[in-house]
Amino acid sequence: MQSLWRRLVCPLLVYGVKIIALLLAVSIIAFALVCLSPVDPVQQYILGLGTAISPEQRAEIEAYWGVDEPPVERYVHWLGELLQGNWGESALYRRPVLDVIGERFANSLALMLCAWVLCGVIGFVLGCIMGVYQGRWPDRLLKKISYLISSIPTFWLGLVLLLVFAVWLKWFPTGFSAPIGVTQDSVTLGQRLYHLALPAVTLSLMSFANIALHTRQKLIDVLNSEYVLFARARGEGRWTVLRRHGLRNILLPALTLQFASFAELFGGSVLAENVFSYPGLGSAAASAGLNADVPLLLGITLISALFVCVGNTIANLLYGVIDPQIREVAA
Repeated sequence: MQSLWRRLVCPLLVYGVKIIALLLAVSIIAFALVCLSPVDPVQQYILGLGTAISPEQRAEIEAYWGVDEPPVERYVHWLGELLQGNWGESALYRRPVLDVIGERFANSLALMLCAWVLCGVIGFVLGCIMGVYQGRWPDRLLKKISYLISSIPTFWLGLVLLLVFAVWLKWFPTGFSAPIGVTQDSVTLGQRLYHLALPAVTLSLMSFANIALHTRQKLIDVLNSEYVLFARARGEGRWTVLRRHGLRNILLPALTLQFASFAELFGGSVLAENVFSYPGLGSAAASAGLNADVPLLLGITLISALFVCVGNTIANLLYGVIDPQIREVAA
């Protein structure tokens, strides 16, 4: 019982406290940046109405939103409502913030998970190939490709893939998460994956190079170690050495980068979703920022921070499964 508490419950409590403290810090910083922003959310809301209002009506709107209060009081009031489950109403979509986030987050989660799996698998496999064939033509070719793709902006890469595979070849749709004219309930899984393929590939190409290059270097270090040289002297082949000695030693660093790429994937999804007109959380964040939709922007900021924190926490918990030495040290 004490071992279970020490190995499972205590780490979860520690991670929970850390996540709460981090979310509190993120909320303070995000709210402060919104207050310092030159964009007037009340003016943006009035422009969205499309009608002129009197100064008295504007004052009523400011009083209703609490804009006329000091920033500290506004933050305390907003945080209190947030803890009660009231995240406010989106001025852009005229709907509760949680409803907008819930609807968009499902699309973004599917996109980021597909891209996350693709970049991890592609990066790890290519890294192993480069490490095994160090200095030979597969290593040189794949290394140049990795450097090239990692230096290309996501939006430019997305536009090129959209132009080639959607406009010229017509293999994929030009955007959206479902066919035009089809209701959300009538969309099949195949149609969703068909519309998801090109944005997911674009997003995965943004992150796989780091994993591939890092895996390559770690594998080279392992292959140059003394115990691997001894295994080769006993007659073990290249792929046998990789399977017996290399994978366990390079899997943990690759997994670290894989889970650390959550933040990078979310940032890239903002650009990818806008290029492909994909209705996800990233495109909603861009629209909220451009239209000064403060409640929605703050809500998306907290959800994205929570998403990254949970990903890193899962990675830390999985370390002990992959490498028992870490579990023994933590115990």
